[in-house]
Amino acid sequence: MKEKSFIDELSQEERRILKENHPVPPQLIFKIIRSEGEEELNRKFGALAFSALAAGIFVSFSFFFRSVFHFHMGDSQFDPLISSLGYTVGFVIVILGRMQLFTENPITTIIPLLCNFTTKVFFKVIRLWSIVFFFNIIGTAIAAGFFSFNYAVSPELEIAMHEVAKNVMKLSPVNNIFRGIPAGIIIAALVWTAPQTKNFRLLTIIFFVYFIALGDFAHVVVGSCEMAFEIIDGDADFFDYLFKFLIPTGIGNIIGGTVIFTLLIYNQVREELRKD
Repeated sequence: MKEKSFIDELSQEERRILKENHPVPPQLIFKIIRSEGEEELNRKFGALAFSALAAGIFVSFSFFFRSVFHFHMGDSQFDPLISSLGYTVGFVIVILGRMQLFTENPITTIIPLLCNFTTKVFFKVIRLWSIVFFFNIIGTAIAAGFFSFNYAVSPELEIAMHEVAKNVMKLSPVNNIFRGIPAGIIIAALVWTAPQTKNFRLLTIIFFVYFIALGDFAHVVVGSCEMAFEIIDGDADFFDYLFKFLIPTGIGNIIGGTVIFTLLIYNQVREELRKD
């Protein structure tokens, strides 16, 4: 005889409340992200390109508003705590606006590949990553060009922006790889928790991204705007941008989001998925 569960003793109303307050199972979160990833992999070039271009432009507001907060904080010892809030602005716009940000793709598109590891899906992932990354970078370059325009920001704010951007320039390629790993993990964790936090998504984005800034981790897209801003001003060159920042940080973000977070999560739910 099958042993009775305590759930059998609950009233219909109690069961409804229990269901509403039960967390989403990991395997269901996995399936939700897989579904979203498969949709993204099949999107047309134009839709991906314009979405990624918009994301590159708007995520650059993270650099801008971090600089604005830094400017108003001056030499205060609380500057990192406050200015890091400004860093969340661009991510809020991009994530809530459902735009294509490269650092979200290492988990969103890798999950469909893990479930169906074929040459066709693999090249779809490479296609999407290439399009999104390229147009994210173009978007940050456009934003950096606008911020560098004489009439766009005040001379005082421009100084503050250079002070913020120099934090990216001072790191070596090895530093950027290792500082890119936690940023990749945090963004992947943000994507993973999204199905359970939809009712307070704004606060979740602010919370996760705030600690990327406060921890001084390296994000390849936002940092690209900072580096482009310095190149336009003549304080950096393309070699520094490409080999000191862009490639190492991109590698670090991918390692964090894909190799570490996504593979660990996949192995967490793999057995449950086989039972379904």
